[in-house]
Amino acid sequence: MSRHWTETSVPDLRGRTAVVTGANTGLGFETARTLAGHGAAVILACRNPVKAAAAAERIRDVAPGTQVRTVPLDLASLDSVKQAAARLHDECPALDLLINNAGGVRPRGGRTEDGFEATLGANHLGPFAFTGRVLDLLLAAPGSRIVTVSSVGHRRGVINFDDPHFERGYRYGPAYFQAKLANLMFTYELQRRLAGATAATIAVAAHPGNARTEFGRDMSAFVRVAMNPRLRALTSWLMQSQEAGARPIVRAAADPRVRGGEYYGPDGWNEWTGHPVVVESIPASHDAAAQRRLWDLSEKLTGVTYHLTGQDVPQR
Repeated sequence: MSRHWTETSVPDLRGRTAVVTGANTGLGFETARTLAGHGAAVILACRNPVKAAAAAERIRDVAPGTQVRTVPLDLASLDSVKQAAARLHDECPALDLLINNAGGVRPRGGRTEDGFEATLGANHLGPFAFTGRVLDLLLAAPGSRIVTVSSVGHRRGVINFDDPHFERGYRYGPAYFQAKLANLMFTYELQRRLAGATAATIAVAAHPGNARTEFGRDMSAFVRVAMNPRLRALTSWLMQSQEAGARPIVRAAADPRVRGGEYYGPDGWNEWTGHPVVVESIPASHDAAAQRRLWDLSEKLTGVTYHLTGQDVPQR
C-alpha cells in the first residue's frame, strides 16, 4: 500500500451523505465524484442548476448506482442560502459531510445582493450562513465533518475589521487573501465551539495548492498561462491537476484519522503541489480574539446565529 493518501485510500462511505458546494466543476466536482465513487450519497449545491444537473449525470456515469442530487445554492445570496438550507431540512434527516468549496475571486470587485464585498460574501459570509443553517443536520449525524476550503493565499491575508468590504478602495488580491484567512479563522473558532459543546461533529480545513481549474479564468495573464494544461511539463512544480488539488479536501473529509481543527494541503515546495498532509497556517489565523471578533461580525452581517448548547438549534 502506498504511504501517500490517494483516491484508493478513501474508505467505504456507503450510508453517508455529503453536501459539496460549487460541485459542478473543478475541485468541487472532483471532490463530489470521489466521494460518490466510494459510496457516499452526494448533493451538489450549485449556483447554476443546468450545470449542476450535467455534473450529476457525469458522476452517475462513473459511479453507477450512486445517489446524486442537486440543490440550487448561490452563496452570494443570503436568501438563496436560506432556501437551500430549508430544502435540505425537508429532504435529509441528517448530513455527514459539508464541504464548503464554492467561492472564487472577483477581480473587478462588486457587491452581493446583500451589500457585501463579493469575494468576502461568496467565500466566507455565505458559507458561514449556510453552515449555521444546516448545523443541526450535521449534529444529528455521528462523526460528521465540516470541511472548509482555504488557500495558500491566506498567508498574505489580513482581516480588515475597519473596512471589511473595501469601501475605501478595492483590490482583488487583498480581498481574496482576507476571505481565505477568514475561512481558517472560521474553522478554528467553529471547532473550539463544537468541542466546547462536546459535539461529535468536527470542523477541519484544506487547501488545494495550485490546481488547474476554472478559477484561473478571471486571474492575470501569467496565471492563465501557467494553468494551461499544454504547459504541464514545464509547470508541474507550480501547478497540479484538479484531481490532485481535490485530494487534500477529500482526505480532510474521509480519512478516519483526521482530528478537529486540522488543516490539510499538498506536501510539496511551498505547498503548491504534492500529496495531502497536515499543514500549518499562519500565526494570525490562530489569534483567538480575532477569531471571536470575526465570528461576531459574521453573525451580525448574516443574521445567522449558531446555537450549540441546551435545546437550541440553528435557524432555518
